[in-house]
Amino acid sequence: MSRIGKLPISIPAGVTVNISDDNKVTVKGPKGEMSQVVDPSIKVNLADGHVTFEIVEENDTVETKQKQAFHGLYRALINNMVVGVSEGYKKQLELVGVGYRVSNQGNLLEFALGYTHPILLQLPSEIKVETKSERNQNPLIILESCDKQLLGQVCAKIRSFRKPEPYKGKGILFVGEQIRRKSGKSAGAK
Repeated sequence: MSRIGKLPISIPAGVTVNISDDNKVTVKGPKGEMSQVVDPSIKVNLADGHVTFEIVEENDTVETKQKQAFHGLYRALINNMVVGVSEGYKKQLELVGVGYRVSNQGNLLEFALGYTHPILLQLPSEIKVETKSERNQNPLIILESCDKQLLGQVCAKIRSFRKPEPYKGKGILFVGEQIRRKSGKSAGAK
């Protein structure tokens, strides 16, 4: 058994969880609604405010190691959904570099990152975005969503426009992230 898969998920107030016959779990809450299809080798149980997961032994189409992996995976996915629809997820990205700017019109982000052209990125409707540009501070992008996976994917896409580099520390990075810095060429080494 998976150590993660054994843990029950407690359902907070205001969140409803429905399990259909075809192993589809739907979670509804104040921040949104999400659903996930669970593999038939994992049985999802809903009892007195807790969701539990157990491995189905009679289904031998999937090998035991894969069942154990699914056990932890689906528990983590459903837990992320419950946390997402109740509290939501938030990520902050910072643009470090001279002349780096970002602005948004609705869910359309426009970046100026030192290239010859601006970069435009249309965000999915599930993500709320806010940009901050204050004097003498690095521009910030604040992203919020109930879908942790989608939020991480969008952050990775934004970060790929200018990855942080180790010599000057310029690029797009998460707020609070430490970049391992390297020294440049050794001057006058003979």
